[in-house]
Amino acid sequence: MQQKNRIDMSDQELNAYRLTSMEEPTDEMLHTIMKEAAEEASASTNKALADYFKEISAMMRQKVAVL
Repeated sequence: MQQKNRIDMSDQELNAYRLTSMEEPTDEMLHTIMKEAAEEASASTNKALADYFKEISAMMRQKVAVL
């Protein structure tokens, strides 16, 4: 069994594909789509956490200033 370490798919091929009921994505396409979705979700989560802790820190500074 041969294992692929790198998925070789051009951006043009990936961008040309649209999820429809008429055709199934290739394994390479599905892998790339899911990898990109996971990366975007991770980036979004990291930004949300950073914003959350920034807001919490600001609230704590305001609370300390009042005391």
